[in-house]
Amino acid sequence: MFRPGNNLAGTPDPFGPPMPDYTDYTVSIHYDRRLYRHDIAGSIAHARMLARQEIIPTEDADQIIQGLKAVEQEIEDGSFPWDPSLEDLHMNIEHRLTEKIGPAGGRLHTGRSRNDQIALDMRLYTKQVIEETLGDLRGVQSSLVSLAEANRDVIMPGYTHLQRAQPVLFAHHLLAYFRMLQRDAGRFQDCYRRADVLPLGSGALAGVPYPTDREFLAKELGFSEISRNSMDAVSDRDFLLEYHAAASICMMHLSRLAEEIVIWSSREFGFVRLSPEFTTGSSIMPQKRNPDYAELARGKTGRVYGHLMALLTVLKGLPLTYNRDLQEDKEGFFDTVDTLLATLKVFQGMLGSLELDRERVTRLAGESQMLATDLADYLVAKKVPFREAHGIMRRICEHCEREGKELQALTMEEYHRFSPHFGQDVYQITAGSSVAARDNPGGTAPQQVAKELTEAKQLLEAGADGL
Repeated sequence: MFRPGNNLAGTPDPFGPPMPDYTDYTVSIHYDRRLYRHDIAGSIAHARMLARQEIIPTEDADQIIQGLKAVEQEIEDGSFPWDPSLEDLHMNIEHRLTEKIGPAGGRLHTGRSRNDQIALDMRLYTKQVIEETLGDLRGVQSSLVSLAEANRDVIMPGYTHLQRAQPVLFAHHLLAYFRMLQRDAGRFQDCYRRADVLPLGSGALAGVPYPTDREFLAKELGFSEISRNSMDAVSDRDFLLEYHAAASICMMHLSRLAEEIVIWSSREFGFVRLSPEFTTGSSIMPQKRNPDYAELARGKTGRVYGHLMALLTVLKGLPLTYNRDLQEDKEGFFDTVDTLLATLKVFQGMLGSLELDRERVTRLAGESQMLATDLADYLVAKKVPFREAHGIMRRICEHCEREGKELQALTMEEYHRFSPHFGQDVYQITAGSSVAARDNPGGTAPQQVAKELTEAKQLLEAGADGL
C-alpha cells in the first residue's frame, strides 16, 4: 500500500526531506575575500598591459581600471554585494565590475585564467605578510634587547636538563632568543625571494595566445622575475609551504621562550613578574595570576604545525597542473599568518612589561654548587688533570649535599680532605668571576655580551634590508 513518505522505484518523494544543497561545498568567498586588494591590483596591472599591447582598446582599459577602483572602495566601505553563488573572490569582483561599467568589464579576463590569477594573488599576499612578519620579528627582538640592556649586569643560574648548571648573564640568556629570531628572519627573507616570482601570463596551464608583456606586469606589480614554466607556475605552492615552515620554527622558538616565562613566573622560581595585562585570575582561587598569554602561545604552536602538515598532505598527491584541491591552501595559511603575527605582537608587549627579580636570581646564581666546574678548572690550573679534578669536585659536591652546605661555606680543612691543591684563593671564585672567565667569542663574559648587544642593535638598525 502506498503511503506518503515512501519512495517507490527511486521516484522523487514530494513528502520526503528536501534534496540537500551541495553548492556551499565549493564556495571560497567567505575566506578568499581577504585577497581583494591583491586581486584588484593584479587586475589593474593586467588591464594596463592589455591596452599597452593593443589587445583591448585603451578606452575599455580606462573604464576597467576606474571600475575596479570603485569596486575596491565598495569593499572597503562595506557596501559590496558579495554573492556566494559566484563562488569566489574573482568572479564576485568581475561580476560587479561588469554591472558597473557594462560590456567592457568582460574584456578584463582576456589573456588570463583564474589559475594564474589566484597564484598571483597568493604571491602578492605572501610578500606583504612576510614584510609584516619581519617587522613584528624585529619588534620582539627589540624588546629582548631592551630587557637585556636594562639588566645587562645581572647574573642568573644557567640550566641544563632544567637543573642549575653554571652562572650566566641574564642578558646572555635573552640574546639566545634574539639569535633564534634572527635565523627566523633569514628564513622569511628566503621565502620572500621565492614568492617574488610573477605567475600571471601562465594562463590555465599552457601560457596564453596573446602578445602579453609579462616583464611589464612584473614591474607594475613589484616582482623581481617572471615564472619560467607555465605548468609549474599555476600549481606551485612551495612559497606557502616555506612560510608555514618558517612560521612553525618561529612559533617553536616563541614557545620555548613562553615555557621559560611560565616557569620563571612561578612561585617556585620567582625570577620574573608579569604585568597584570598578560595574566588572568583563577575562577576559584583568588591568590592566583596565571601566565595565560604565554601558555596560549605555547598551545597555538601546535596549530601552526598542523597547517604545515595539512598543506604538505594536500600537495603530495597532485598531478600537474591546477586541481581544485589547491583551494585548501588558503584557510590554513591565513590562520598561520594571523596566529604568528598575533603571537609576535603579544611577545613585544609581554617582554616589554616583564620585571626581573634581580636580587633573587643573583643570589641563586651562586648556590647549588653552581661553581663546581669553576673549582674543577681551578684545580686544572694547579696542574691537576681535568678528569681527576672532575672526580674531586664530584666528591666535594656529594659532601656538600650530605652536610647541607654551599661550596663557598666549606672550610679550608674540608677542602684539603679532598685535595691538597686548594688554597685560600679558592674563596675568590664567585658567580661574578665565573661569568668573567667565559671571555671567548659567544661566551657569557660581560665584555662578550656587550659586543653581542652592540651587534644585535646593529642588526635591528639594518632592519629588513635583506628583501
